[in-house]
Amino acid sequence: MEALNVGIDVSKDSLDVAVLPTGEAFSVPRSSAGVQALVERLGPLNAERIGIEATGGFETIVAAGLQAAQLPVVVLNPAHVRDFAKALGQRAKTDRLDALVIARFVEAVKPEVRLLPDEQTRELADLVSRRRQIVEMMAAEKQRLGRTTQKRLRKSIERLVAALQKELSEVETDIDDAVRGSPTWREREKLLKTVPGIGPTTARVLLSEMPELGSLDRRRVAALAGLAPWVRESGQWKGRSKIGGGRATCRAVLFTSALTATRGTSPFKAYYDRLVAAGKPKMVALIAVARKILTIANAIVRDQKPWQPA
Repeated sequence: MEALNVGIDVSKDSLDVAVLPTGEAFSVPRSSAGVQALVERLGPLNAERIGIEATGGFETIVAAGLQAAQLPVVVLNPAHVRDFAKALGQRAKTDRLDALVIARFVEAVKPEVRLLPDEQTRELADLVSRRRQIVEMMAAEKQRLGRTTQKRLRKSIERLVAALQKELSEVETDIDDAVRGSPTWREREKLLKTVPGIGPTTARVLLSEMPELGSLDRRRVAALAGLAPWVRESGQWKGRSKIGGGRATCRAVLFTSALTATRGTSPFKAYYDRLVAAGKPKMVALIAVARKILTIANAIVRDQKPWQPA
């Protein structure tokens, strides 16, 4: 029997479903009752994959409900699905057509089914994300303060920075409470912080944004963080390898960790110096250090052993 693949288009009020290759299509409300009806209808199909686009949080309750019913749900990057639709020449856009495109995407690409983060991990991820937003707002206000000479505007900016600083302290306290309240997270954070360059912020971003840490091999975990180089070649022409994609937040904190680790006398400083001495551009060497830090962090979480310099 040919494997079935399901695409679900999630909107604010409804869930449009397409099943391939049978061509079955139906819609249910995006509510608790609708998700339960969806589970009851999809359960007997024994689908190979059920694809859902990430849609700013609307998909969370649907994906969690399907996973709780042990159905093979995959949360997809919307950009990948859009590019796939363009490749198919699909210009029209309705909820039913979007569901069909998602079903065709999972049928053709066969994305890997992974466990979704549990509720605690999602809450920690939201707190870490909120901390990042506040830090970015503070940086923007401080830049405005440096460009402003008017006394009234400066006072306004200073009041806002003070308010943001207070909010940042409260969010960081919430993050501390969340990590300390979980023995697993507390132990993992302790292990991760044994790696030079990894501090509390990097450890908590990795815990919340990369729950797969420790369960993937080094190539896949590097790709997940967008630190795996991809090659650009065509015939005789060979372009430079680049990095990109993946989880930008993880990549950013790992790059910051690499900057920290290449100072002083850490083993990563020696590794960085060897790469530069071999002719690698400094940025390439830093990215290699970030990738090495991530590889070590992945092995530490997998083996549950602290980092020890070779």
